[in-house]
Parts: sequence; structure tokens; C-alpha cells
Amino acid sequence: MEQDMGDDGEEDDEWRFSVILDGHESEIKSVAWSAGGQFLATCSRDKSVWIWEEMEDDNFETIAVLQEHEGDVKCVAWHPSEDMLASASYDDTIRLYREDLDDWTAVAVLSGHDATVWGVDWEVVEVSPLTVGEDEETAGPAELKAQRAKLLQERVAAGPRLVSCSDDLTVRVWRRVPRDTAAAAQGKNDMPSILRNNSIEEEWVEEARLPKRHERAIYSVAWSKQTGLIASTGSDGKIVIYKEQWLAKSDPSMEADVAANGQNEGDAPAPSASSSTALTEWVVVAEAEGAHDVFEINHVIWATRRDKDRRTEDEEILVSTGDDGEVKVWTLG
Repeated sequence: MEQDMGDDGEEDDEWRFSVILDGHESEIKSVAWSAGGQFLATCSRDKSVWIWEEMEDDNFETIAVLQEHEGDVKCVAWHPSEDMLASASYDDTIRLYREDLDDWTAVAVLSGHDATVWGVDWEVVEVSPLTVGEDEETAGPAELKAQRAKLLQERVAAGPRLVSCSDDLTVRVWRRVPRDTAAAAQGKNDMPSILRNNSIEEEWVEEARLPKRHERAIYSVAWSKQTGLIASTGSDGKIVIYKEQWLAKSDPSMEADVAANGQNEGDAPAPSASSSTALTEWVVVAEAEGAHDVFEINHVIWATRRDKDRRTEDEEILVSTGDDGEVKVWTLG
């Protein structure tokens, strides 16, 4: 990774003060806009998540105060295409919320981390780097191509995945189990019925744990919307970049082992995970130690590069902020 501090010389737009949103009883740790821009979410050390709706004339109305967590709430992130919110907490869990009959409620609890969950971020399915092409040298025999194509179809059906980072030194990827898949697994689709379950609860499972590279708490994780790369950073001052790729080959016995024992060596079991997850692996493609000298790094985020030295129109940069009071811009190269 190379540090890049290019500047295209454009002047910043003028910003003006607009409104104060008041209500939390302690430090506000994170804010996030929904994909459509209608909702704003905030979270706090007061263990609550607030959802605000923008009204006319720069006015905001509180539409939900969610108090599902048992500890400080560290981060909130909106689903990229649905009005669903994820929150990460000091209570070691991730919670997902949706609106139901004019009220917001928790629809899933993602448990598994052994310590504070500091950050979460969403994938964008449309930019998955994984493809299955006839001319792809690594695709192998027709059976393997079919397995890979099935995996990609399953991911589209499940929707964007979620990545999380924690004090337990792990970065984990979670996926939704589509309702028809969950029902089939429980034998509920054997007999047709006119009865319908109106519950909006969702089933999510841990799909993978990324290779361990951090020695201290991981504070922030970001999923690139352009390349599908994941970046993590934290207390050890290190920035790590991960990439998902196809395994060179798929062995049925290996798939069985993975389904039982987790994707990577040292992983915990991934309940309900399809054996097709054994078709891919996450690898480290870049690592920067002491990215902010001896200081902790609090946040990383991907952004589109805009300066005059950009190599392509959609080239991405990684932006990091540290306890040294500096903001640094990085490019892969």
C-alpha cells in the first residue's frame, strides 16, 4: 500500500450550520444515512439507537428509540438497498432492525464475537469480484463451474453480506439465510398450507472469518463498493486488506469438513452454512504496519479518487484517521 496525498486544487463547497438533533444521554459514537437519504441513525454510550426522519425545512423527527443492546453501541450502518439498520455493541452482539407496522423492531441478533464489536459494514452484491466465465482458466471442469454459478445465485438470493470487527481480534462475514431456504432446512415446506407466518424475524449465520493479522482490538472495517476488498484497522496501528477468491479446486470431503469446522483454520463452526462456502477463501493482499506511526487508527473508509493523478475514473482510495490527529489517504500499488 502506498500513501497518496494528491490534491486536485478544487475549492471546497460552502457549508452552513443546519440543525441540532438532541436526545441521547451520553456520547454519540456513530451516525449513518440510509441509502435513500430518508432516515438518519445515531448510536450512543447510553445503549440506545435512534432513528430520525427528515421532514421539511431541515427539521428532523424522532421515529424510533431502540434499546435492544445491553451495552454501549459503537457503530450503526444501513443496508445498501433496504431500509434495514445494523448496530454493533459493547455487549458483543450485532443487531438488525426493520420497520414493522409503523414501528421499528429488531429482526435478528448476530452472536459469536467474544468481545466488543466495534464496527460493521455492508457488501454490495453487484460488485462481487467473483465471476464464472467460459474463458476463465481457473474455472476447471464443468461441475466446478456449476458449483460456482450456484454459489453466486445463492448470494444474490440472500442479498448483501455484513462484515464485523471486534476486540476479540477477528473480522467476520455474516450472511442472511433466505426464508425459503430456512423453511426447507427445517422441513416446513413438505406440505402446502394457506397459513402464512407474518414474522419479520430473519436468520443470519456466520459465513467466514478472515485471516488473523491484528494483535490488538480491531476498531474499524470497510467493504469496498468498487472492488469487493475489505479493509480493517485498529489499536495495533495496522491496516490490512483482504480479498475473496475462488479456491483452485473443490473437494467434496473438504466441503464436508468446512461445513463442520469453519472456513479457515482456527475458525469456529458456522451453523447452517452451505457447503458451497468451501468454494472460496479470503486472503490478505496488502498490509501496512505503523500506518500512523506508533498511534492507534480509529477508522478506515473507501472513497472514489478525485485528484488529477487518478489512474482510472473509478479508482478507489482508502482513508484512515488516527490518534496522531492526521488523516491519511492510501492507494493500492
